[in-house]
Amino acid sequence: MIWVPAFDGMSGVNWVRPEIMPSYSNLALKIAPIRSLIALIARFGLAGLINTGIGFAVIAGLDVGLHVSPPLANAAGYLVGMGVGFVLNRRFVFKSQTSARATAPRYIAVVLAAFALNQLILRLAGASLGPGALPHLSAQLAGMVVYTLAVFLACRFWVFRAVG
Repeated sequence: MIWVPAFDGMSGVNWVRPEIMPSYSNLALKIAPIRSLIALIARFGLAGLINTGIGFAVIAGLDVGLHVSPPLANAAGYLVGMGVGFVLNRRFVFKSQTSARATAPRYIAVVLAAFALNQLILRLAGASLGPGALPHLSAQLAGMVVYTLAVFLACRFWVFRAVG
């Protein structure tokens, strides 16, 4: 019986019989889309962390550093975050070739709709969980999760969808 080396890209070399090579190759083809999705989600998460850091720096700099009113500082940070998020998502996360002119209005609509959805979840969760620090933080977390999922899915399937 003959055995040949097969490289799976994860654990290195596996020794397989030539007659099972086609099915082994099919496994790699089935795993490739999953790896691609995991990489996309990782890029989205990294972009979100960068965007959050920049937005918070703007808010803190305006609020604490320049003594701008907290709501105005927050709004400025949110606007800067929208711009940074658009650039990162368009270029780094989804690697869109579609023009900014076509994708920017869709992105703005998605972020505003996701913010409204976040506020709805925050109200519903807050009302059902009740008062107190832990229920409030749980409601905030629920709103953040819904916001993040909504933005990711809308960006992937509508804002930056691959054309062609």
